[in-house]
Amino acid sequence: MGEIAAIILAAGRSSRFNAGPHDTKLVVPLSGKPLVRHVAEAALASRARPILVVTGHAAPKIAAALAGLDLSLVENPKHQAGLSSSLKAGIAALPETARGAVILLADMPRVSGALIDRLIQAFEASVKPPHAVAPVRAGLRGNPVLIGRPLFDPVAHLEGDRGARLLIEAAGEGLLECPVDDDAIEIDVDTKDALRRLEAEEANAGRPVSHT
Repeated sequence: MGEIAAIILAAGRSSRFNAGPHDTKLVVPLSGKPLVRHVAEAALASRARPILVVTGHAAPKIAAALAGLDLSLVENPKHQAGLSSSLKAGIAALPETARGAVILLADMPRVSGALIDRLIQAFEASVKPPHAVAPVRAGLRGNPVLIGRPLFDPVAHLEGDRGARLLIEAAGEGLLECPVDDDAIEIDVDTKDALRRLEAEEANAGRPVSHT
């Protein structure tokens, strides 16, 4: 039947965040754990396999933050060319048996294994396999997204700081929208203010970020 993989895009410079000595926001802690590790553990809690993490800027620090996890690191030597280069590197590293891949952004720490599985289940339950599955909440699409094998080749034609969203928009009738009631699809950590808001919410809730 073929597996559905997960690709975590973790190669960017995070210039808007100004990570200081951390060098990249992806290793800045949230609830005592690096941002990127939250995302990786969510992927590992899902059915997606294999888990690939595309690295570039601050690759050694990303690798250290993910130490001990059952995943594979994929280096993107062209990461400065933008998000599309990381997506290309991730797709190129997939096994031939992969029918699709969930594309995860490494700065979205509230995405859960259950949410990833929801996208996989929607993909597998469709009578005609969709080209892509996108989560939708209150009429708005978010991340992560699942792209099927028919979109793997078009990835090679992407340029600059454009990722799977452009492919999804081009999927037309091949796009399956998956309704979810989870604001995690909208929450990323682009700035320090965004991180502080998440920290405050977690402190008020008295719990760590959950991936179950």
